[in-house]
Amino acid sequence: MFVSLVFAAGCHGSTPALVEVDRARHLADEMRVQFNKASDAADRAVMADTDEASVGFANDARSATGVVKQDAALLEQTLHDLGYENESALMSAFDGQFAQYQVVLHEILELAVENTNLKAQRLSFGPGREAADGFRKALVSLGSSVGAKDACRAEHLIADASLAVREIQVLQAPHIAEANDAAMTQMEKEMNDRRTIVSDALEALAKLVPANMPALDNARTAFDQFVKVSDDIVKLSRQNTNVRSFELALRSVPTVTATCDDDLRKLQEALDGESAKATR
Repeated sequence: MFVSLVFAAGCHGSTPALVEVDRARHLADEMRVQFNKASDAADRAVMADTDEASVGFANDARSATGVVKQDAALLEQTLHDLGYENESALMSAFDGQFAQYQVVLHEILELAVENTNLKAQRLSFGPGREAADGFRKALVSLGSSVGAKDACRAEHLIADASLAVREIQVLQAPHIAEANDAAMTQMEKEMNDRRTIVSDALEALAKLVPANMPALDNARTAFDQFVKVSDDIVKLSRQNTNVRSFELALRSVPTVTATCDDDLRKLQEALDGESAKATR
């Protein structure tokens, strides 16, 4: 740009047009660079495994997109001033595709930064596992409170309750990864069936231990905590923001991204041709 301006200061005639063509080429080049930065940052926001990273990449994508919009407005005016109808048509084609891209990008970034599937996963592997372990520990303590004649029956009930909680834990992972509502509903039904098994087992155990045993209250409290965490996991999983953002990035973005980039490439080539003509 500096060389062009110096050349313009020393000569006249066609030089002002050459300066404007050079400016248009610079804007087109910058637009393509920033557009690809936005696309790359959006992909990183979708794939990020922490809230901080997702937000950071999403901000990068929005910033780069803002530069593209700003440069596009300047380029449109420059092309109009130059009277370049072909390039203006190419610019209009890009504008149409870029508008579609921005709509999809906005949805992807809004979903990506929520990270509900990742949060559900962390909850399952952290507090969820701790709550399940706490429940099993409480069951063991409860079993030791049962008299000898009921020990076998209590052992079976404790095993049933422990297995049911473990199966709920196992179902959490596929639920978090699932995108289909019907499939998630079926898994939730299976979870609820196993909750019923646990509740029934606790009721049966209550008849086998002495009244007002702290071990029974501890088991019930531990199970209530597990149920609360499990409900939170399902609620987060149902939002499916990571799954949905990934699907959008995989299915909806590639075509419009490729079209936008191709439009910018054609515009660059056309402006290179105009620049070559202006220097003859």
